[in-house]
Amino acid sequence: MDNVIQMTGELDPRSGWSATRCTVARALEVLSTRSAFLILREALYGTTRFDDFSRGARISEPVAAGRLRELVAEGLLRQEAYQEPGQRTRHEYRLTEKGAELLPAIVALMQWGDRWLDEDGGPVRLRHRDCGARAGVELRCAAGHEVT
Repeated sequence: MDNVIQMTGELDPRSGWSATRCTVARALEVLSTRSAFLILREALYGTTRFDDFSRGARISEPVAAGRLRELVAEGLLRQEAYQEPGQRTRHEYRLTEKGAELLPAIVALMQWGDRWLDEDGGPVRLRHRDCGARAGVELRCAAGHEVT
């Protein structure tokens, strides 16, 4: 069983680890709703405007407003003011480094859904912009070996 991940140390219940320090649980508290994930997906696609988040995520404007406010408060998105000629000042939302680093997690969820939930393999294909090859998420050790 080469290249199999082994969880040791901190996950041993006798080691003093407790669920209150579980970073998976803490991350889920930040991204606790379906709409939060969908807004982040839209931001990763390049969406910046409020109406486009609501439309792209297929959520109501009040839900979009609440989720955007939460994601800004958590530091995953930042607000930037803009104004079109003759219009009032509005805000657009940009990913922060913290938010952009969720890309592998979102892609991993997409890959899982493509495999197990869509008989056609999902509607989106990720490709490396420079060479055109398919892109995906994989787990590797610090030495570069693929971990299965």
